[in-house]
This record gives sequence, C-alpha cells and structure tokens, in this order.
Amino acid sequence: MSGEQHDFSHLDRAGRATAGVARSPRLTVMLTIGVGIGLAWLLLGAMAIRGAENSPVGGPGDMLLKNLPSLPLPGFLDRFFALCLAPAPLAGPAGLQAPALVLMWFLMAVATMLPSAAPLIRTYCEIADTARIKGELVAHPLVLVAGYLATWLGASVGFTLLQLAVYAFAGSGRILDPAIGIAGAAALLVAGLYQFSGLKQACLEKCRNPFSILFANWSAKPARVFRLGLEQGIWCLGCCWALMLVMFAVGAMNVFWMALIGLFTLIEKQTGGRVASRVAGTILLVWAAALLLVSA
Repeated sequence: MSGEQHDFSHLDRAGRATAGVARSPRLTVMLTIGVGIGLAWLLLGAMAIRGAENSPVGGPGDMLLKNLPSLPLPGFLDRFFALCLAPAPLAGPAGLQAPALVLMWFLMAVATMLPSAAPLIRTYCEIADTARIKGELVAHPLVLVAGYLATWLGASVGFTLLQLAVYAFAGSGRILDPAIGIAGAAALLVAGLYQFSGLKQACLEKCRNPFSILFANWSAKPARVFRLGLEQGIWCLGCCWALMLVMFAVGAMNVFWMALIGLFTLIEKQTGGRVASRVAGTILLVWAAALLLVSA
C-alpha cells in the first residue's frame, strides 16, 4: 500500500471530510464499531421492553421498562423478538427459535464485550497506520474485528444450547425468565469460583497487553490477521464466559445486568491486579449461597 499522502485540496469541504475518513482506518473502524454497539443495545433494549410488557410477573427493572415508549418495529423484528421471548422448551419452530436465540446472545456479546476490545482494535489501527505510512501492506482492521466476533458467535451457539437445556429441564414458563433455585445458584457459584482461578488471570493478562501480542504476531495476510482476532476473542471469552452465566440467574434479557457486566468487564481489563476479580467473585459466591438458602 502506498505511503503517498494527498491533501484533496481540489475537493469541496464535504469531499475532503469524506476522503479524510476513508484515509484513516482508525476513525472508520472505531465509528463502525460504535454504530454496531449502539445498534446492538437498541435492539436488546427494544426486546427487553417487549418482554417486560408481556411478563405477568414483574422482574427487576420491568416497571421502568414498561413506562418507556414502545417503538414501532418492522415485522421481522417482531417475529425475532417473539421467537426469543417464547416459552421453553422450543415453543416455536425448532429451525427458527434456536438461530434467533443464537443471534440474541451474539447481540449481547457485541453490546457488552466488544467495548472492552476497543484497546486491542485501536492498537492494531495505530500499528497498521504506521505500516501504511511506510508503504507496507496491511490487512484492514475490520478483518481483526471479524475474527474476534467469530469467537463470540461460536460462544453464542454454546450459550444457546445451555439455555435451552436448562430451561427445558427446569420447565420454566418463559425461556428468558431467571433460572431459580439450584440452577441459578449453580450459575452464580461457577461464575464466582472462576473469578479466583489462575486461568481467569492468565486470560486477563493476554487481554490487558494487546500491543505485545499484536507486535509479536504482526502479519499483512488477512487470513493470519483473522486468526489473530479469533485468538484474542478466545482469550476474551476465557475472561468473561463465567460472567455471562450470571445472565441465567437474573434473566437473559435483563438489560440492567447486561450493562453492569459490560461495565465491569471494561474496568477489569483496564485495571491491573486481582482486586476487581476477587471482589466480584466474593459477591457472586455470597449471592449463590443466599439463593441456595432461600430455595432450600
């Protein structure tokens, strides 16, 4: 890729602005990611409002959600929400409901996990921009993002299968209701214990040091950059998979807990040490014990 620079002085103001965005992959990529995250939260929020309106028993935050205006939605989104909110086991067509749930979990991953990957993506953009100025070939940063998201798409399939199994076994009336009793306590117990594990800390270290990993594995080949994004997604999944289990204890469409998990994940990856992980682990273990006592 050529390192030659142009000032685009022959263009009008709008043309120069457009050319500047096109010439800066970092700005383009971060804007694309921001739009994707915003869209994911918009869809999840709309689904949560629809679920609160149809919920016979108000859950945490349902009263607030019911008072929010319900936006008019296209028919395919209504169908998508209906499949995700249907009772368990598969009340809708098996060939439609399972993919809908996979998409729901994937949107949750984009909304809560992609923001914490921003340092990795920004670092790649900076290295790629330096290489481009030197006239070296680079793979587009969105290739790295695609690899990262591919990991979470695979994880979404796993979470969907687990969700269907748990709610079919529990005989819940609604597929997104909280997993109460032993199932909910087990999810919190696993999530709490994992916060203290060495594997959790090893994954966190990989997520906290994107520059060294990218620099050591730099490549201009899109296939290798995609694989690098895939590997970084696996490290991120290693950090956060247990926290996603908390959604089984609070209800899979609890947007307030989604936001809290996303914020905690961002803080945990940006701060050093184990304090945040241990505090969260302690809270989850106490919560699990309390839920077991109440359910006994």
